[in-house]
Amino acid sequence: MKKRQVIAAFDFDGTITHKDTLFHFIEFYFGKKRLMMGLVRLSPHLLLFELGIVNSHKAKEKLFSFFFRGKSFDDFNSACKDYSAHIDKIVKKRAIEKINWHQSKGHKVVIISPAVSNWITPWAEKTGIDTVIGTEIEVVEGVISGRFATKSCRGQEKVNRLLEAFPNKKTYTLYAYGNSSADKELLTFSDHPTLWKI
Repeated sequence: MKKRQVIAAFDFDGTITHKDTLFHFIEFYFGKKRLMMGLVRLSPHLLLFELGIVNSHKAKEKLFSFFFRGKSFDDFNSACKDYSAHIDKIVKKRAIEKINWHQSKGHKVVIISPAVSNWITPWAEKTGIDTVIGTEIEVVEGVISGRFATKSCRGQEKVNRLLEAFPNKKTYTLYAYGNSSADKELLTFSDHPTLWKI
């Protein structure tokens, strides 16, 4: 009898890391001063998000576009590879221990996150994780347009995207790890949910 596959799906920002990697990556790419100047310029849009008028996806797309629109996609990906060493500094100990435990059992570890997949993937690969499901960015003729090419991978979209990658839920057991309301649907869908609030 074929052994049932086990999949462990981890959220990234706030679950594996203790920082929001969009802000952390921008600071790495441009420096703290440029990040702060950008946040001041974008403060009206960020206020709309805080007031609940604009959703998280739109607010983050605006922030991403402000900093990266017009940048070379190759240069961006090169920076994402360099950034992986900085992710090591913000990884939660219990998260890496749990990832290692799943890997030691032969489970397939998946990262599923609203964060941009490009800066998660290099870190994931060196950690032995070959599947990253995240927000994809739009690229036109080798240049970043500033728009996101996919829906934000949060809420029900996490379940949808997971099922695209692993369609037949009856064939596997699912562990899920998250830290916020954006993970609620995935946690509910899983067989073994874990919510890490801090």
